[in-house]
Amino acid sequence: MTHDPTHHTAPLTEDGAGGWIVTGHAEVCRILADHDTFSSRVSRHLAVPNGMDPPEHSRYRALIEPHFSAARMAELAPRCQAICDDLVGTLAHGDAVEAMAGLADPFALRLQCAFLGWNDSRHTPLQDWIQQKNAAVASGDPQALEAVAHSFDTTIRTILAERRSRSDAFPDDITTALLHSTLDGQPLDDAVLVSILRNWTVGELGTIAASAGILLHWLATHPDLQSALRRQPEGITAANDEILRIHAPLPSNRRITAHACTLAGIDLPAGTRLTLMWGEANRDASVFDAPLECRPTRSPAANLLYGAGIHACPGAGMSRMALDTLIRTTLARTRHIEPARAIETRPASSPASGFALLGLHLHPLSPEKSA
Repeated sequence: MTHDPTHHTAPLTEDGAGGWIVTGHAEVCRILADHDTFSSRVSRHLAVPNGMDPPEHSRYRALIEPHFSAARMAELAPRCQAICDDLVGTLAHGDAVEAMAGLADPFALRLQCAFLGWNDSRHTPLQDWIQQKNAAVASGDPQALEAVAHSFDTTIRTILAERRSRSDAFPDDITTALLHSTLDGQPLDDAVLVSILRNWTVGELGTIAASAGILLHWLATHPDLQSALRRQPEGITAANDEILRIHAPLPSNRRITAHACTLAGIDLPAGTRLTLMWGEANRDASVFDAPLECRPTRSPAANLLYGAGIHACPGAGMSRMALDTLIRTTLARTRHIEPARAIETRPASSPASGFALLGLHLHPLSPEKSA
């Protein structure tokens, strides 16, 4: 299985660097529920609101959540549909295609730019930056990581400066709304704005693209489920969540102990770093019967795909809408999806998830049916 290169038999495993890897579902849930003991302040860099604890986190979370409201998602949905129609229509010709570069990556990129109100000229620079970031993360070089982060922050500051200098020339989109936002009666400073936009851009681009690739690959390699969803597309959202439970698009998250505590019978001193493994927690056999089987009718209550607690993903509604639209459109505009032997399928390199390359055939509808 490409999504499970390592397997931990205990809920906590030492990581070899003084920290612990947390894979047990119960242990992950306890960490998510107890932010007094397990702090999200794991980085020296400002991370709004992911790297914050209450009460600071609560104030910024309240500021951010309206931007992911049902009304905002309803506004975004037609743009998402148009993006899917364009991309799927271009690839649904039956020949072998590399679906990460041809579909999953541009889908995530175009959707996120549409959400933020950024024009098409941002697509290529953002794609280039993502590749640089992935290379820097894979290298583990602190200087490379610092340079990549600085480059992106500069891009965000440039966008903000353009908005401020030509406020009457831009629509009332998310970026403009953020510029007009206040906290305790004061406008947000650039460091906070950059952090929010970095989090939305970097986080959403990577996870949406990974999710799209995972879902397309799963359906291509599980024709029975593909056929079932063609017959009953109303089941797509539940199937998407179940597939992504098995193959997590976001591998992990971090916490640090705020004080000494005990977890899974292990005493942890204050300052202990913890890595929460979403995929392994979501495949915990003590919680999920036959955890590697895709059962879309399974109760979603224990699924940690979008986290839990105060740090549950605020963009879950957007992600579900986007992925539902992509898969629904792909199935509606093709008669069959299958792996392509002529193009390599390669898993993404750690710490990314999903696929670096994904060879597929998207067979078009017959002329009679599409006429």
